[in-house]
Amino acid sequence: MIILQILLNGILLGGFYALIGVGFSLVWGVTNIINLAHGAIALLGAYITLFLFQHYGFDPFLSLPFSFIPLFIFGYILQRFLLNLVVKAQIFMLLILTFGIEIFLVNFMTTFFSADFRSVTPDYAGESLIVGNIVIPYIRLGVFAICVLITLLLSLFLNKTWTGKAIKATSLDIDAAMMVGINPAKIFAITFAIASGLAGVAGSLFSLTQAFSPSVAGALTLRAFIVSILGGLGRVEGALLGGIILGIVETLSSYIIGESYKNAITLAIMVLVLVIKPTGILGKKYFAEVKH
Repeated sequence: MIILQILLNGILLGGFYALIGVGFSLVWGVTNIINLAHGAIALLGAYITLFLFQHYGFDPFLSLPFSFIPLFIFGYILQRFLLNLVVKAQIFMLLILTFGIEIFLVNFMTTFFSADFRSVTPDYAGESLIVGNIVIPYIRLGVFAICVLITLLLSLFLNKTWTGKAIKATSLDIDAAMMVGINPAKIFAITFAIASGLAGVAGSLFSLTQAFSPSVAGALTLRAFIVSILGGLGRVEGALLGGIILGIVETLSSYIIGESYKNAITLAIMVLVLVIKPTGILGKKYFAEVKH
């Protein structure tokens, strides 16, 4: 029963990892930018939820649109008017720029919210669903359900709408996309906006399950990176699978060999996947490199 509980905890954690990873993967796959500020953007969503909860008594789950909308706009502006200026630069320069944005955001949050760890604890935080010997916290169950639902809705958006199809077309062959009238700069900005909005929602949900501070931004970015590698760039379904794998690996390794080794085990799994299938578990071999 203990192993079953651990596996369940890993799956529930994996839903969150999927949501924070899918935006990171989408940006990387479409724009060829490895966004090192992704975790910091997610934490902005966490602090928005904390602010609304503390000052206005907002239920954390109802604060999700208030995290998504401003960070969607922030992501659009950031890409269109800053990152787009250097989008033709070498990837190393883009890494430096996004790392600089991450440092700025972390210091911004530290200045306004302090470096202390915070948490969002509504009245129902301690309530759980008990099935036999299995305990399922309602909050973690709700977070998992929302993360999976949003991930599936994103998949529908990418496959069924004109904008979604334009995003996929740009990721596969930017020159062909331009030939049919798609504006890559606009698509890049929309992609970054969606990813930032989803990161904000992920951060809001993260605030419900764990204590957080600006210092955890790097850890969130790392997990988004690993999910992208495991699932395959730009693959929504891959992000969901990669997130669940990461969640299970972390919880199992923490139980079997200790908390201090879980990062090493996680990175080892990522390297193993790269060796066996460099494109990721659900990645496509034809996933083209973005040409500028």
